[in-house]
Amino acid sequence: MAVVLVLVLIVVGSVLFHVLSPWWWTPIASNWGYIDSTLVITFWITGTVFSAVVLFMAYCVYRFRHKEGQKAHYEPESRRLESWLTVVTAVGVAALLAPGLFVWSQFVTVPKDATEIEVVAQQWQWSFRLPGADGKLGTSNARLIGSENPLGINPQDPNGQDDVVVVATDLHLPIGKPVKVLLRSIDVLHDFYVPEFRAKMDMVPGTVTYFWFTPTKTGSFEVLCAELCGVGHAFMRGVVKVDTPEDYLAWLQQQSTFAQMSAPAKVGVLAAPAMAQAKAE
Repeated sequence: MAVVLVLVLIVVGSVLFHVLSPWWWTPIASNWGYIDSTLVITFWITGTVFSAVVLFMAYCVYRFRHKEGQKAHYEPESRRLESWLTVVTAVGVAALLAPGLFVWSQFVTVPKDATEIEVVAQQWQWSFRLPGADGKLGTSNARLIGSENPLGINPQDPNGQDDVVVVATDLHLPIGKPVKVLLRSIDVLHDFYVPEFRAKMDMVPGTVTYFWFTPTKTGSFEVLCAELCGVGHAFMRGVVKVDTPEDYLAWLQQQSTFAQMSAPAKVGVLAAPAMAQAKAE
């Protein structure tokens, strides 16, 4: 009887822990409510099966417990039981797969009006690139990465000259507009993750991955790396700020383009003769 009681308490305790637990998702700030719904459906299906299996075990332990003078009759095959379990299992598997497949179809289908932006990961910081007035991102190559070109943008591609480059600072996005996030890593495996946006994707060196979302709430949201990328992994933080259209345009106008960042500095050239004259005097 002690074993039966323990099994029942495991089920009751598990349900109470979920109902009374203070831990839950952060409030969602994107269009991916489908992901939350799928997780809830999965939780209830697996939770129901877990409870049913453990309670059935408790019933069997109690029902078929040892009794003096009673013998068990061995029946290794039951067509009725096997058929019933097959049907229930098939329905359960379908119920688990269907919501996930529906969400995955939405996840990989990027809206045609989505704006492409780029996130570049490097131990241990985030950098960003947004399209300029032409609405297109220029090409890039890891071989072009250097101190003056940290994102490896192709200087020969005219589409990249007006790209907005944001290095190691906050990323701003306008509310209500779908965004396709292109992901690149220039060293190890990373994962760009904003808990409030739900959607995320691994960043694999040597390839470009992507995901998309639509911001639905203004505010500042912390960026985390969801892959163990090295000893500084815990400090690889960033911020995504979702703005109103007016605030976003004001921020965008303050940023530098790739052409402006790669232009030769003229200040030093003009200052050199003046410094030489000052020393002569």
